[in-house]
Amino acid sequence: MTYTPARAAASAVIVHRIRLHDGVDPERFETWVRDVDYATCPRLPAVVSFAVQRVTDAEAAASGEYFEIIEVTSRADFERDMRSEPFHRLVADFDKMAAVVAELTGDRVGSGYRAR
Repeated sequence: MTYTPARAAASAVIVHRIRLHDGVDPERFETWVRDVDYATCPRLPAVVSFAVQRVTDAEAAASGEYFEIIEVTSRADFERDMRSEPFHRLVADFDKMAAVVAELTGDRVGSGYRAR
C-alpha cells in the first residue's frame, strides 16, 4: 500500500465483535480474511488500517469468536466506502460465514501511540 496523507491518520475507530455461524470452519474464515478481506482494503479509501484478531480466551475461542479493528479517516468517509461495490462483495462473503454481534465506535483521543 502506498503512503499518502489521506491514509496517515485515523480519526475514527470501529471495533466489531464477530461470531462464526455454526458449522463454519475457522480456517476457512481466516483464509478469506487474509486473502480477500485484507486485499480489498486498498480499494476502500477511508480505511487507514484494518486487522482481524482471533479471540484467544479459551471459552470464547471455542465458539468461533473474533474481533476486528477498523481505523478510518472519518465515519462519513467510511459510510461512502460502504456503498461501493468492493464493500458489498465483502459483506456478501462475510455474511455466509459470520455475523457482527456487537459494534463499538469512537474518536481517537489525541494522536495515540504506535511504536515505530
